[in-house]
Amino acid sequence: MRERIQQFGGFLAGMIIPNIGAFIAWGLITALFIPTGWTPNDTFGELVGPMILYLLPVLIGYTGGKMIHGVRGGVVGATATMGVVVGADIPMFMGAMIMGPLGGWVMKKVDDALEDKIPVGFEMLINNFSAGILAVILVLFGNIVIGPIVTAFSDAAGSLVDWLVNARLLPLAAIVIEPAKVLFLNNALNHGVLAPLGVAAVEESGKAIHFLLETDPGPGLGLLIAYYVAGKGLLKESAPGAMIIHFLGGIHEIYFPYVLAHPIMIIPMIAGGFAADLWFTILDAGLVATPSPGSIFAYLAVIPRGQHFAVLTGVLIGAVVSAAVGIFILRVRPVKETEDVEEMEAEAAGVPGLA
Repeated sequence: MRERIQQFGGFLAGMIIPNIGAFIAWGLITALFIPTGWTPNDTFGELVGPMILYLLPVLIGYTGGKMIHGVRGGVVGATATMGVVVGADIPMFMGAMIMGPLGGWVMKKVDDALEDKIPVGFEMLINNFSAGILAVILVLFGNIVIGPIVTAFSDAAGSLVDWLVNARLLPLAAIVIEPAKVLFLNNALNHGVLAPLGVAAVEESGKAIHFLLETDPGPGLGLLIAYYVAGKGLLKESAPGAMIIHFLGGIHEIYFPYVLAHPIMIIPMIAGGFAADLWFTILDAGLVATPSPGSIFAYLAVIPRGQHFAVLTGVLIGAVVSAAVGIFILRVRPVKETEDVEEMEAEAAGVPGLA
């Protein structure tokens, strides 16, 4: 069972790690050009939505399919991913990690069944049409079946967080919020559940702890520090740049692939989030509005008078706890990259003989 879990984790890493560069590019564009970014630009800011809704999921779907059955599997996997992407108002990364490998696997089975049965001269015609017809079937399946399941999961996570907040079990909300965030459900939780509750609380007391639960940049910073200290390969090398985009730019999505590449790293995120939320609860901390984007600078702008110690110390606690737990986990169970990932990294670095 342990070996199977490790293989599954390695397979997830194989889908995510080769696309880290695309995530960083998206993070830089977001941090720079959105209305609350460093250099707001309406034209360039229009790139943000299509990239996270379409480009990044399709890249993951292609990579997952290619790992199963080469380029043909990648093409079918990417096309099948569009079935879950279209019509969804949340980034379908979880859907992509389902449809991509599924497309590659089904394409492999079809090719195996047709092998040595195609008449001479009809190879290209049959291969192209078999891939096209299969892609159509998977697109419809993803749109009708997988997409609604992922959306329902998002809605359920939001409802659970709402219940924990109303039950005054705020620190436990990290158990739901942190896993949901790395599946790119952060905006749904923040703007759909926590922000409305926070607005109501601000009207009563002038501050709201709800604004701190999802936007805290501390745990994410701690995770990236852990990868820089105890990680390896592309994840370690790209961590410093990701820290800048995350902590200073406020684009939390930049660290999500680091968790998806090694799912056990959700534990440091939950630990850091729980510790920070417990601190916020004990000191009755809060913000006057949702920090957007969730950078440390945006935090400083919305901290009410007299709350700087409580809020900033909570951010620090979240970072320290997340880093400490993350470093321990990476020492005990380091990321095991697949051969495909190592070849892609070598190829990107221009190392001869390995690609």
